[in-house]
Amino acid sequence: MSDRHATPTEAELSILRVLWSRGPSTVRQVYDALYRGTEIGYTTALKLLQNMLAKGLVTRDDRQRQHIYDARVPKTPTLNAVVRKWIDKTFAGSSAALAMQALDAKPPRRVELARLRELIREIEKREGKA
Repeated sequence: MSDRHATPTEAELSILRVLWSRGPSTVRQVYDALYRGTEIGYTTALKLLQNMLAKGLVTRDDRQRQHIYDARVPKTPTLNAVVRKWIDKTFAGSSAALAMQALDAKPPRRVELARLRELIREIEKREGKA
C-alpha cells in the first residue's frame, strides 16, 4: 500500500472488503451488506465512507443522484500493510511467530495445510533454499 494512503481501521477494512468483492457500490449497498439488522445506522456508513474518501482509501463518483464509492487501494498490498503493522506491534516483527500462533489458535483445514506447504516451498525457492 502506498505511503500516501492511511492504514484502514477495522471498520474501514470491513467496507473495503465489501467494495473489493462487490465492486463500486452506493452507501445503501454498503450499509445493507454490513449493518442491516444491526443498531448501526445508515449515517454511520456514510460518515465512514466520507472519512475513507478524505484518507484516499476510496473514490466517489458523484455524477448520479446516488454517489458510487469504489476501493482506491488494491486488496493484497492493503492487507499486507495491515498485517505487517500488526506483526511489528504484536509479534516483535516475526511473521513466523504470527503464523505459529494463528495455527495454534485455529488449526487449518486439510486444503489450507496443502496451500501452506506450497507457500513455504515458494518462499524457499525465492530465497534459494530449496
